[in-house]
Amino acid sequence: MAQALRPNTAGSLFATDGKPHPLQDTLLAVTLVLGLTAFITSFFHSLHLLSSWTGLVAILTGAYGQWVSETTRERFGLILGLGAAGVGFFIGMAHGGLFGGVW
Repeated sequence: MAQALRPNTAGSLFATDGKPHPLQDTLLAVTLVLGLTAFITSFFHSLHLLSSWTGLVAILTGAYGQWVSETTRERFGLILGLGAAGVGFFIGMAHGGLFGGVW
């Protein structure tokens, strides 16, 4: 009968504890958007500046988001964003890096 005491959190997308987490949700959204941007732009050699910078910012944002996250769903989304950001960042670095071969 223990399941009768647990709240139903299946409908919630981000907060599985029933509390609002605006900072964590914002970090999750920023990490996902920047990570996807870095991943998609890494397929184009001429967009290495965009992919490397957005990847770097998404990695930093996602790392801080992991540090302050409170629920498993937030961590799951952050890991997806961090993975995409890491791939985009490293491919962008391979194509020319953060400064476009200036240094």
